[in-house]
Amino acid sequence: FQQIICCHGAIQPDVLVLYFPGSCVETVIGLYGETIEVPCNNGNNKPDGLIFTKWKYVKDDGSPGDLLVKQAQKDEATVSATDGYKSRVSIAANSNLLITQGSLADQRVFTCMVVSLTNLKEYSVEVKVYKKPSAPVIKNKAKELENGKLTQLGECVAESANPAAYLIWMKNNQPLVDDGKTIIITSAITKDPATGLSSTSSRLQYTASKEDVESQFTCTANHVMGPVQVSAPETFPIHYPTEKVSLQVVSQSPIREGDDVTLKCQADGNPPPTSFNFNIKGKKVTVTDKDVYTLTGITRADTGVYKCSLLDNDVMESTQMVTVSFLDVSLTPTGKVLKRLGEKLEVSLEKNTSTEAKVTWSKDNRKLDELPDFSKLTYSDAGLYVCDVSIEGIKRSLSFELTVEGDPKIMSLTKRRSNDGKHKILTCEAEGSPKPDVQWSVNGTNDETSYFNGKATYKLTVVPSKNLTVSCHVTNKLGYDSRDISVFSLFEEHKSKPEKNEDGAEQAKVIVGVVVGLFLAAALVGLIYWLYIKKTRQGTWKTGEKETGTSEESKKLEENNHKADV
Repeated sequence: FQQIICCHGAIQPDVLVLYFPGSCVETVIGLYGETIEVPCNNGNNKPDGLIFTKWKYVKDDGSPGDLLVKQAQKDEATVSATDGYKSRVSIAANSNLLITQGSLADQRVFTCMVVSLTNLKEYSVEVKVYKKPSAPVIKNKAKELENGKLTQLGECVAESANPAAYLIWMKNNQPLVDDGKTIIITSAITKDPATGLSSTSSRLQYTASKEDVESQFTCTANHVMGPVQVSAPETFPIHYPTEKVSLQVVSQSPIREGDDVTLKCQADGNPPPTSFNFNIKGKKVTVTDKDVYTLTGITRADTGVYKCSLLDNDVMESTQMVTVSFLDVSLTPTGKVLKRLGEKLEVSLEKNTSTEAKVTWSKDNRKLDELPDFSKLTYSDAGLYVCDVSIEGIKRSLSFELTVEGDPKIMSLTKRRSNDGKHKILTCEAEGSPKPDVQWSVNGTNDETSYFNGKATYKLTVVPSKNLTVSCHVTNKLGYDSRDISVFSLFEEHKSKPEKNEDGAEQAKVIVGVVVGLFLAAALVGLIYWLYIKKTRQGTWKTGEKETGTSEESKKLEENNHKADV
């Protein structure tokens, strides 16, 4: 690395330096420890008639000193230096001076003298040697910072640089500015007597707050050689007294009887307190070297207010309400319940809960909007009833199985011809519980049987060869019932009226009966009327009253009486 600057002197950022004509001296910047190349008129140093090129320098006392001479006709230069430069200087093909193992001692003016047959010219060059500082390190770090107190946080050091590095303290990547009160920054530069290199140190005094618990502090080293170097981040524990105590209930929610409940007390001080007083329903319990207290096998009696506080300050405390959830349920009746048809069933549910409970009913796994009215039991009321009572986190299920029994009773007995016309199908419908057994008075084929909600349906298929009466008998352990029905022969029906079915024949019988009944009623009315007339005449004769009326009316009356006698 080598930098050439036109004017004498270091150039500072954002600073404008003016030089009058004739004051400019070419400047070369070399790197510490490396070879420094000093130019001779930027390579324009081979005039016609060149005799030799000579390099000389200004000694520390200001006197001139010779380094080497290079004759134009010779390949090698002659080193004339007798001090430390003797083994470190040489000349390049372009007449530039080469200085190995550059050090701060090389920061001086070197002059290239070019001698020709017609002229002698000198070109002076000032050499500056730069060195990048080592990475900044924070030393002498504070073990802890105290809230609100100005404390020396640490010392940042960037060593072995030229020129000296410029240090900046940072907090969370933001620069800290010395305000003379809460932040005080003191910087110093020291030089190594042997090397002349500079080390920069910067002490930071800082007033911490609680918010600095997680703050990261760094130090940056800024140098003309760049880039900016950053130290490793540092964090510091911040000490501050407790201002607030908080009590936590560590348990699953909700808290139920039998659970273990842990009370945890915490304080916002740093370092945090490790011992506390717990107030367990009016009783003080001290725990040391821990911040928890456990209530085992908690019951509803443990519901109440709990507190915790600092050992040395009972006023600074925190409270929590612990509520133990419980659910007591009683159902009447339970288990298997046997009732007779039409009886009344009383169902009662008693509950004792910590909060409002939700009650749901189901029958045979089907949810009910409400429990049915059991004031007069029916067969359809029978089933398994389940009552679910729940609060948050707790659920209880109770049940009863209701059986409704009753005597068997035939509700209907009907008949019909099969679709193919070759059979008679008798249907006997009955109610009863337990399920009634059926017996028919004739043989046949039992087609199907169903039983639901106390209603049984029995079907019998027969092929009657003559007219007969069929009985359906139903029985269970509580009683029996029977009913008869007339069934016509399929053969007779087919012979007399093959086009009509049995129901049509019976309808014809009904019509004949109605007609005969009408004739008998008319005859009865006529007889009553004749008796009435006859009696009326006898009364007239007895009283001697004379009948009135025309001869035509008398004639009609006699005709009617004659018809009635017939």
